[in-house]
This record gives sequence, C-alpha cells and structure tokens, in this order.
Amino acid sequence: MSYDRSTLDAVVQHYFDGLYDGDADKLAAIFHPTADLRWVEGGELKILTLPEWLALVRTRGSARAEGKARDDFVVTVDRSDEATAFVKVRCQLPPRYFTDYLVAMKLADGWQIVSKAYRYDMRG
Repeated sequence: MSYDRSTLDAVVQHYFDGLYDGDADKLAAIFHPTADLRWVEGGELKILTLPEWLALVRTRGSARAEGKARDDFVVTVDRSDEATAFVKVRCQLPPRYFTDYLVAMKLADGWQIVSKAYRYDMRG
C-alpha cells in the first residue's frame, strides 16, 4: 500500500494513525530506513534502529483495538527551508504519554522522518 508523503502534514497524520493503529507497515512507509529512535532511561541514552522498533510495534497491541483514548496533536513545526523540518508532537498510548521530536526531510520521493527522539510519562 502506498502512503501520501507529498506534504509534511500527511506524514505527521500517518505517524499518528500508525501509532494508534499499531500499524508497523504504515510507520515504515514514512520513516527513512536508516532512521533511529532515541530516548533517555535511567540517565542513559537508549537507541533503537528502525527495524528494531518496527518489530516491537508488531508485537504490541494497538491502542485502537484496546479501545484506548486517542489524543495526538502537533505542538510546533520549525522549518529551516523547504526540505527540512523539526516537528514536536504529543501523543499517547496509555499508560504512556509521549512528547516526540521528529526530524523530517523532503527527499526525492517525498517527506520522510529521518530521526525521532522522545520522552514519556507513565500515568495511571
């Protein structure tokens, strides 16, 4: 299946949909294959490659299937030019509530997320 990567807005919406649906294929379509995910845990930097993260997405249940509330939104978009953007978003997969920092670039075949750093709070 092909996903619209013609605009940054479309990529961010696919990101939100892919997370909520637990759809690793939808997420793979909008991330560059060399992307990685970074976060701090216990004061230590943790890093996952895209294939490692997608494997985890495939093994967890989807928030949609579990009937969990959806609340995702763009906090800010910072564009340095027509092909580079930094997007801060908030989303949730209860009991985790995330702030994600996405670096996106417009490549020959459209926008892709090339890096993700995030943090989360546990609630409930």
